[in-house]
Amino acid sequence: MKEKIHPEYSKLTVTCSCGESFETRSALREAELHVEVCSACHPFYTGDQKLVDTEGRVDKFRRKYNLQ
Repeated sequence: MKEKIHPEYSKLTVTCSCGESFETRSALREAELHVEVCSACHPFYTGDQKLVDTEGRVDKFRRKYNLQ
């Protein structure tokens, strides 16, 4: 490997909007990373179905087709 061309690989704290946080390693320069969905709250891992409404699109769809 060539020297002085690779990024520094350091510890990183990932914090989810659900409150879960964990530590990992990354080449990012920041010490923290904030995410919206993690393995603790993602429906694939939890088995719960949860709609993540972005800008009211789910409500707009329901109003358009008279769904409840």
